[in-house]
Amino acid sequence: MKVSERRPLPRRDLSLTVLGLGSAPMGGLYSTTTFAEAQATTDAAWAHGIRYFDTAPYYGYTRSERRLGALLCDRERDSYVLSTKAGRLMEPDGNVSAGENGWVHPLPFRPVYDYTYDAILKSFEDSRQRLGILKIDILYIHDIGRYTHGDRHEHYWRQLTAGGGFRALLELRDSGHVTAIGLGVNEAEVVHDAMGEADLDVVMLAGRYTLLEQMSLPLLDKCARAGTGIVIAGPFNSGILVGNNKFDYADAPPDVVRRVQSLKAVCDEFDVPLPAAAFRFPMAHPAVVSCVTGARDAEQLQTNVAWFERPIPDELWAALRRAGLLDEAAPLPRESE
Repeated sequence: MKVSERRPLPRRDLSLTVLGLGSAPMGGLYSTTTFAEAQATTDAAWAHGIRYFDTAPYYGYTRSERRLGALLCDRERDSYVLSTKAGRLMEPDGNVSAGENGWVHPLPFRPVYDYTYDAILKSFEDSRQRLGILKIDILYIHDIGRYTHGDRHEHYWRQLTAGGGFRALLELRDSGHVTAIGLGVNEAEVVHDAMGEADLDVVMLAGRYTLLEQMSLPLLDKCARAGTGIVIAGPFNSGILVGNNKFDYADAPPDVVRRVQSLKAVCDEFDVPLPAAAFRFPMAHPAVVSCVTGARDAEQLQTNVAWFERPIPDELWAALRRAGLLDEAAPLPRESE
């Protein structure tokens, strides 16, 4: 599979390259990324045929949108797909400090959650200003759910429903300001709830359908039936599948470490890098249209492309299933596909 291959959203006139570039790293997540590094990464992605780019106001407290917009705005607009997110308004605040929420050098704009009708429309317009790009192809509602909000979830959920947040999304799509709408979240349950409230075109699901974890398989099956595309984010589960000890943005618990060791042992038998298997596995599900991952520099981007495009024998997936490491109902990749 080549990273430049495209898959369509089932119900929208929009297709995404199977690998997309996420731009949290160019916002400075966990370590500094210079503009020159962001430019080299974007240029390398473009050279490989990657044409889907994702960002959010939250990344670097607006730094990511500003950088990605500068790197894309002079390219032919119809040649790429761009997504950003709404759900946080970025308010000027000179007291923002280095390291907040993992952003090494965030810009002086503090995120304030707001999913109401007016806030979604304002977030969208603010993003267009920062990007310098009029047309945003996909607008996701960012980080709604109990995973993010805990006991405040019902408050913010009411903003989306009774407060008109979903209505704002639908109006943006119906007016042609965006082509597709959806959620960008880290949990499956809130997607089930949202599909009962709004006609979603696409869901960016981070870390919940991966080589390591397939508990959201029923959701992906539901999305396949409904014609709602899935964009896989966090295919390495915060890094545990590429050799560090992070899982869900925290230190990995012992049971997760043991499972990763078991996955790696099987991959080693077939001389397949664990990250290559992690990229390839979720792409087999019929609901999945793309996988988005970040890269800190051009070298990391090249490595990601090599992992993504590496041929993997069908026997590896059968061996993982025999070892009890893959859900029995999960679709398995086929090298001939």
